[in-house]
Amino acid sequence: MTLPFAGAMTTKEAGVIPRPFEYHVPRSLPEAIALLNQHGEGAKLLAGGHSLLPMMKLRFAEPEHLIDLGKLSELKGIREVDGEIRIGAMTTENELIWSELLQTRCPLLVEGARQISDPQVRYRGTLGGDISHGDPGNDHPALMIALDAAFVLASERGERVVPADGFFVGTYATLLEPGEILTEIRIPLPAPGTGYCYAKLKRKTGDFATAATAVTLRMNAGAVDDVRIALTNVAETAIRATDAEQALRGKPLDEASIAEAARLAMSICAPVADLRGDPEYKTAMAGEMTRRALASAYARAAH
Repeated sequence: MTLPFAGAMTTKEAGVIPRPFEYHVPRSLPEAIALLNQHGEGAKLLAGGHSLLPMMKLRFAEPEHLIDLGKLSELKGIREVDGEIRIGAMTTENELIWSELLQTRCPLLVEGARQISDPQVRYRGTLGGDISHGDPGNDHPALMIALDAAFVLASERGERVVPADGFFVGTYATLLEPGEILTEIRIPLPAPGTGYCYAKLKRKTGDFATAATAVTLRMNAGAVDDVRIALTNVAETAIRATDAEQALRGKPLDEASIAEAARLAMSICAPVADLRGDPEYKTAMAGEMTRRALASAYARAAH
């Protein structure tokens, strides 16, 4: 279904309404892919809309065609398959929060989703939309890196699967190619006894993170067996603190090792100044969130 949409509704004030566009509602994934290829650079995909629509109102994004994925039931759902959790890209934040499978098998994702914006946004916002947008302030990129997730990208050429670590290449920039749609997120089942935490500092409910850290942690015989650390909103994109991880592996987790990991995480931060603080403050808070996340993950891990 295709409908014209003029954009101007109740105000003529420039810069607060989108430009005219055509609105498409595909009923299948092949139809959505065909529309995306037909309209090329003039088309944008609509998931939950909380990132795209504000940009359209401010004329930062001016698509000629809007392709709404809301009717594609094949892009929803949470299930366990072959040692993985597979989540449709159009699954909402609220559905993540209330999933018994995730609560039991992947609680880090539930913890992260609970800290995203407010209930109104979580009922509409989608996992795939958050990831595809590539906003360094979004929470799921760091969560996906910490969980060693992979993304299924579909196009007229078929499907390809790419790891989350490396998928985010800059502000609003990902490895998604023209004509591709993110259809599914795949997360290896965390090993039993894996500790986890998403520590997030924000000014108020609904705000993006001033700084945040996602951690998964496994202990073995009193030493760190494996750890993944990813940071939110302190660089052009979500970043993985690999030096901090390497410093922890094979060693006991104590105050000194946590402090060193936090220092190494801070060393890769490159935030910009805004209303949430200056670069020095944000970097310091990234270190503090890393310290808190590691301590909480350790408390939750099997020893």
